[in-house]
Formats: sequence, C-alpha cells, structure tokens
Amino acid sequence: MDKYKDIRAYRVGWILAVIDWFTVLPILKIWALRTTKGIRLEYLGERKQIERDIKHGAFFLTNHRDIILDAAWLSYRLRLRYFIRPFMGVGNNLFAKPWIEHLMRFMRCFVVKRGEGVHAQLENAKQLSAYIRMLRSQGKSIWLAQREGRAKDSNDLTQASVLHMLTLGDDDFFENVKALNICPVSITYEFDPCDYLKAAEMQLKRDNPKWRKSKRDDVKSMQTGIRGEKGRVVYRLTPSINPEIEALLANEPEWRTAPIHDQLQRVCDIIDRHIHQGYEIFDRGTEFDAYIESRLAMIDIPNKDEAFLRDKLYEMYNNPVINYKKAYE
Repeated sequence: MDKYKDIRAYRVGWILAVIDWFTVLPILKIWALRTTKGIRLEYLGERKQIERDIKHGAFFLTNHRDIILDAAWLSYRLRLRYFIRPFMGVGNNLFAKPWIEHLMRFMRCFVVKRGEGVHAQLENAKQLSAYIRMLRSQGKSIWLAQREGRAKDSNDLTQASVLHMLTLGDDDFFENVKALNICPVSITYEFDPCDYLKAAEMQLKRDNPKWRKSKRDDVKSMQTGIRGEKGRVVYRLTPSINPEIEALLANEPEWRTAPIHDQLQRVCDIIDRHIHQGYEIFDRGTEFDAYIESRLAMIDIPNKDEAFLRDKLYEMYNNPVINYKKAYE
C-alpha cells in the first residue's frame, strides 16, 4: 500500500521531461515576455558556494507573491541553469476542479492538505513531513512557501507551524533542519497584480472577522496573478542556513535543550533574514502615487473605505523596504 498515494506527485519520469522541454518551458517563456519586464535569477553571496549548496538537492523555502507563478518560474529558471526540477508543495484549497489536482500532481506537485479538524491536521502534517523527508533522503530538491497563504501586506515572515511540520519526528530538531538543507529564496515583483484584491480582502476581513475567501475568490486571484503585469521580477538564491545552525550550536550549545517554540523561532529568524536581505529594492519614481490611485479605483466592495485601502496598498510596497533595512542593521 502506498501511504503517500493521496498527496504524492505523480511518477511520470521521462514523459514529464519531454513535455517540459517542448511544451511547459516555451509557455512559461512566452508568458514571462507578455507579463513581465524580465525575470532574473541572482545570488546573495558567493555564487559558487550557493551552487555547492544545491548540488545534491536543496529545500527552496521562499516568500510568496503569486499562487502559481512563484514556483513555476523558479522551477523554469533552475531547469535552464542547473537542470533541477524541484518537487513543489501546493495547497488543496487551489483545486477548484478535480482536473486541476491531477494536472498539478502530473507537473511534479505534491498536495498540502488544508481546512480540516485539529486531529486530521496533525495526521496530515505527519504524512506530509514523512513524504518530504523521503524526497530529501533521495537527494530531491523541493519548493515550498514559507507560510500558509500569501502575506497580504508583504510582511514576509516564516510561519513556525510550517517549519514545525517539516521537522516532525523523534530526532534532534536542529539535525532535522540540517537534513532539509534549507536554501531560502527571495522573490520580488516590481508590481503585484493582485495588490488591489489583497487590499479588498483586508477591508472585508476588518469589517467582518468571520469573512473567508471562497473558491471563486481563489480562482480569481490565480487568474489575476497569471495574467497581470508584474514589471521586473527577481529571484535571489541565498546560501544554505546549515552553516549558521552549526555556528549557533557551537557558540551557544544551550539551544539544543531550549523549548521547541524558541528553537523554531530562532530558525525562522535566520530564514527571514536571508529572504529580507535578498529583496530587490526598486526605485518606483514619481509616478507611483498615480499607480496606487489606479489600483484603488479597481476595488469594488461594499462600504469602500478609500483611506484604509490606500494605506494598505502603500503598506504592501513599503514593508519589503522596511524589512530589507532591518535585515542589514
């Protein structure tokens, strides 16, 4: 019996490679030309060291801007440069139709189950953690977002529960982290095509704390993210966090016996610093205010609070700059 049957990526081997090179990669290239001003894959630190880090497989943990394209374009660039095709974690909340799940799993995506009871969530986490550890033991590379869902305000912080899920097991926490070989990746879009949708969601949530996105909302976000203009897009690979973990334990061995929530937060802080230092900071110029007003005009919700929405739109673009500066202090 296959204990990972309901979450694993489909095994298609050479068939996927052929489809990739002759169908998927050309489509992604065309789509990049149509919706961006260029996608760059760069490095934070010494390129040769980062390439050594990912040579035998890496866990690419990233901030999250677009539901579909974050993983797709990173995978595209890694395939062209290193012939690496990461396995990618995708939440089942995005499977609005059964065929979408089959397509995603065919494209080397595994399923992250969400939206069930507490007991079911724990069992799902154990299953997913074991599956990911199995992939890493085979030297496979993996992509996963640092948090469940996107940070609507672009304040990108690694969710401790995600890291906890990845390190479930009886072994030493820090050894589990090192076995993953986490290489954080920073993603920066010059313009977020979903910014006005995110701002609207923040007001709807403010006005009604029980408000939840529907599947229709998820589909609209996917469509907007794929079709919308993004300006310049930069992926910045950062080194493995393993040397920092080893230095931490060598200099402060008491961390090995610290409470698990403190250990989790310490590693989250290291990951966040890598991601924040890797941001591309764009000079948006004098026309940015007009851009914000144009996005504000696209929001159509009841009791539209323009002052609140305008603040949230600016906040989305200011938070990465604030975090970038803090990371270098």
